[in-house]
Amino acid sequence: MDIFDKIAKHMGPIGQHQKWSHGYFSFPKLEGEIAPHMQFKGKEHLVWSLNNYLGLANHPEVRKADADAAAEFGMAYPMGARMMSGNSKYHEQLEQELAAFVGKPDAFLLNYGYQGMVSIIDSLVDRNDVIVYDAESHACIIDGLRLHMGKRFVYKHNDIESARKQLERATKLTQESGGGILLITEGVFGMSGAQGKLKEIVDLKKEFEFRILVDDAHGFGTMGKTGAGTHEAQDCVEGIDVYFGTFAKSMAGIGAFVASSEEITNYLRYNMRSQTFAKALPMPMVIGLLKRLELLKSRPELKEKLWEIAMTLQKGLRERGFDLGVTDSVVTPVFLKGELSDATALTFDLRENYGIFCSIVVYPVIPKGMIELRLIPTAVHTLDDVQRTLDAFSEVAEKLENGYYKENLFATV
Repeated sequence: MDIFDKIAKHMGPIGQHQKWSHGYFSFPKLEGEIAPHMQFKGKEHLVWSLNNYLGLANHPEVRKADADAAAEFGMAYPMGARMMSGNSKYHEQLEQELAAFVGKPDAFLLNYGYQGMVSIIDSLVDRNDVIVYDAESHACIIDGLRLHMGKRFVYKHNDIESARKQLERATKLTQESGGGILLITEGVFGMSGAQGKLKEIVDLKKEFEFRILVDDAHGFGTMGKTGAGTHEAQDCVEGIDVYFGTFAKSMAGIGAFVASSEEITNYLRYNMRSQTFAKALPMPMVIGLLKRLELLKSRPELKEKLWEIAMTLQKGLRERGFDLGVTDSVVTPVFLKGELSDATALTFDLRENYGIFCSIVVYPVIPKGMIELRLIPTAVHTLDDVQRTLDAFSEVAEKLENGYYKENLFATV
């Protein structure tokens, strides 16, 4: 089979009638916090797919910090990698403040979250080491695992007994190889909204010798009393050896960080090839992130509002009979039964006829015959937005159940 034929077969019905991009969103120019409403093909839509948990994206103080830093430094500085000519006092200040906030001695800034996680894994292990990881780990973790030349064992999602069995296997191998064990999990799993069982995994250290790396992209800023993360929420800060957080979610920015002991963090500074050979984060982004972190710490009402919206949304959906799975975070998945054609038609209907945009997840991310609509609440959604969404979801769910979408396939080009 020709390679292009394979691609066409892989794309299936999506590739036959649907483009990758359905158009472009434009954001309203607001003086205050950005509303979750955007223009799409000239029509306003309520959006539940924004990486803006705390509503900082258009916060007036954030916008001013970004603009002032851009005016002072431009987008070019610093002109080099951190190890060469790309360091600044602002980069170091952000690292120090992040480390203190998440309860670790030191932190290291990363240009991108996805790239950063891949490189962290590549740097921490060698062929003698064994990795044990959760079956539903994010794609960045999976890509990092693919670089590992040693053994890796997967345990059933959030299944501590399964993790114990894989740690037993890993221990036998490392006793022969002289290597170590790295267990990787997530603080909050972005698709299901389930918290990783961090505290129970930490307790396994009583039985086995291993280190824990946690990807807390969705937990940083949203979980815990202060927003420091899922390890704070589960009272196991000390037990997490390497903590990873991204700026792309709660901070509404670009980049990420890894926090650990001074020894491990310094090792990563000089061994993460994706950072050693890459230009440092631009100065306006770093200074803007300092302001974002300041607001994250000093404005607890932002996280409180986020959780009010999330809990109201989730309570309303459950009361209407929707399946939200096992989420115990602000991530709100809605699971429906249907095929790919149903999924595309339903989301098109939501977008064009109800003015609601949300992410759709289908096979192979979830089992065949299932549809997931993933809603990401933010602190700038309103209770009116929640009510409008609940009413719309009730209507499209009834249409789905009655076979409406099998008879009315919308043109999605």
